[in-house]
This record gives sequence, structure tokens and C-alpha cells, in this order.
Amino acid sequence: MVAFFDTVSWICLIVGPLFCIVGAVGLLRLPDFYSRTHAAGITDTLGAGLVILGLVFQAGFTLVTVKLIFIIVFMLFINPGATHALAKAAYAQGVKVETEEEGVDATTH
Repeated sequence: MVAFFDTVSWICLIVGPLFCIVGAVGLLRLPDFYSRTHAAGITDTLGAGLVILGLVFQAGFTLVTVKLIFIIVFMLFINPGATHALAKAAYAQGVKVETEEEGVDATTH
């Protein structure tokens, strides 16, 4: 049983940073602010969540595990809300959505 928890833990600890790397590449390659915000929102929730979940399995069943689970729960509620608030503020300020064609505004189609 310990080997199973170690295996799950290491899988989470390896896959989590991979999601963070993919999200960082998405931030560099995506065309507009809203797409980049989406990539960052998914990355911080899923990547960091998997890393913390891996730490939960490494810690065993202790008080540290309870604290890490609380962190995961708070992240699941706060990160998407913060991403939504950021995108809503950008929309209110008039940040335009761009299509794949360079410089073409999506609202003109």
C-alpha cells in the first residue's frame, strides 16, 4: 500500500509541473489577453493542485495533510474566481478579443 501511495504521489509531483510548463508555453503563444488568462487560470489550478495533491500523499495521514487539503479546496474556489475577475475587469476596460488573423478584431465579423 505504501508503494501505491508513493507511485501516485510521484506521478502527481511530475505531472503538475508539466501542466505549469504547458501553461507557460500557452502564455507565450496564445494571441490575446483572454486566451492567455484562460491558460494561466487552468495552469495555476491544475498544476499547483496536482503538486499539492502529491505532497498530500507524501505527508501521509497527519495534520499536514489536513492543511494541504484546505489549501487545495481554497485554490479550487479562489483561482477561477480571480481569473474571472481579471477577465471581467479587462473586458470592462475595453480590451479587445483578437482572432488568429493578425490584428483582426473578433467583434467586426
